[in-house]
Amino acid sequence: MKAQKRLTRPLFIGNDIYRRSTFGAKHPLSVPRVPATIDLCRAMGWLPEGSYIESGPASPAEIVRFHDPVYLKALRQGERTLELSAADRERFNLGRLENPIHDTMYSRPAISAGAVLKGAEILASVDHGVVYSPAGGTHHGRPDRASGFCYFNDLVLGLLRLKDRGFGRILYLDFDAHHGDGVQDAFAGDAGVFTVSIHEERRWPFTGKLHDTAGGTACNIPVPRGLRDAEFGLIIDEIVLPLVETYDPEVLVLQCGADALNDDPLSRMELTNGAIWRAVAKVAARVPRMLVTGGGGYNPWSVARCWSGVWATLNDHAVPEPLPAAAVVVLRDLTWNRAGGRSPPDHWFREMMDATDKRAVRRAIRDLVSDAHDIYVKNEDNLSIC
Repeated sequence: MKAQKRLTRPLFIGNDIYRRSTFGAKHPLSVPRVPATIDLCRAMGWLPEGSYIESGPASPAEIVRFHDPVYLKALRQGERTLELSAADRERFNLGRLENPIHDTMYSRPAISAGAVLKGAEILASVDHGVVYSPAGGTHHGRPDRASGFCYFNDLVLGLLRLKDRGFGRILYLDFDAHHGDGVQDAFAGDAGVFTVSIHEERRWPFTGKLHDTAGGTACNIPVPRGLRDAEFGLIIDEIVLPLVETYDPEVLVLQCGADALNDDPLSRMELTNGAIWRAVAKVAARVPRMLVTGGGGYNPWSVARCWSGVWATLNDHAVPEPLPAAAVVVLRDLTWNRAGGRSPPDHWFREMMDATDKRAVRRAIRDLVSDAHDIYVKNEDNLSIC
């Protein structure tokens, strides 16, 4: 690895496949999350020429770095014929509501993996820089089966690429409401990759318990429902940032799922997007290289506003309130076939930042942070981070 330069600005990686790809009308991922984020950033004037990169697909040879070739074959067949045998459906966890058969079931995840791999390559060539791929973040994918809407695990592929390029200290940080099980399991026991996941307890996939250190290579913070901004901030300040300082990563990979937001239908966490933006800013200020992806998030307005604000944070752009007319047009063009989309509140169209959450930290969170501090910060010699 020969780092030779500093990126002059963060780079945004996207692709137009997300404008036509659909998991089906009733699937939570039927909402136009990535196109809305791109369009909103463009409407805000935040994607100048040279900042946006169109990603290509990862090649089969790149994908089998982690995934089973037989599984790839099944995905390609399903995309081509829109059907699979009962045995293949069962074996690969395909054809159910969670992971339906559809006409981009191979090409869409291949492109998101290609974007993450491209971001890893870019960061391997610089001393300092940030790359953003909101279409990435499929942290549940398994080597030989789909899981939790994730057909490939683009994050594992990206982390493996970073290791291949010589990075020996990689920190993976996961803000998704659901535990990053696929990434943790892929690198359990690997001292070169330390994973940190903040997620809702007793929610699918029901993994990531507080004392689960994956052999000293993981930190798990399972939070009770109703997580507030001040509570998330306390976890960042008291647990995440000390781990960043101790581990001193050469590169940090951040899965920035938006399903921990108060308006999301698939969790019971209650964050505002401002809490996520503040956390992104704090982490970004402490690492030389950062690859940021998306993840969960199933309300098109909250996801587009959150992920556009992440991009603004990475670029030090101020978020104007109210939004300019071009941005309002983008947000008013969105639709959502769930109950929350029937009468969306006006601030989803007019403002990017959610209303400030001024609620205090609950005792249960203070106790959780204290326990986590004892496990992961105070007794860091028990972890493979030194």
